[in-house]
Amino acid sequence: MAAQQARIYQMIPEEVALLERCLKQDRLAQKELYDKYKDAMYTLCYRITNDFELAQDALQEAFVGVFRGLNKFRKQSSLGAWIKTIVVRTAYRKVKQQNQIFFEPIENIPDNVLLDWGEYIVPAYLERAIQSLPPGYRSVFVLVEVEGYSHKEVAEMLSISVGTSKSQLYHSKRQLQKKLRAWGENR
Repeated sequence: MAAQQARIYQMIPEEVALLERCLKQDRLAQKELYDKYKDAMYTLCYRITNDFELAQDALQEAFVGVFRGLNKFRKQSSLGAWIKTIVVRTAYRKVKQQNQIFFEPIENIPDNVLLDWGEYIVPAYLERAIQSLPPGYRSVFVLVEVEGYSHKEVAEMLSISVGTSKSQLYHSKRQLQKKLRAWGENR
């Protein structure tokens, strides 16, 4: 059986030019790349770390990794998706260094668990509820429900099994449901 070739992502010309300039160690191009992605990536870091300073540290460390590894970018995804993967791994590693992350035991969790979130959710309260989740729950919830990664992708990024990713998502949704119901009853 012939080996399958990896799919090459078709980059837009502006992205190709920026990548080439960065590969030549053009500091202005590196700043442009950083400026283009820093806000979205900082938000992702914060959602994973739940700490402003730790998120900033993770962002800086991730971009150092981005610039050191640009020559390894294989164009199998967009440059932004590649950067996001590095950011997620870096932020998660920072959380692991700060806290011991415990994952719930794997259970037989059905895919696409739908929970009753109540009649109306205030976005600020939902954000606070998400941030109050334990680190393992929060990381998986953010990656699957907010960022749109599959359980397989999350498992690879966080070095956990697909079953553990599913279990963490299930438990995070259950905890969020309880928090939101309690908020609804107290308003």
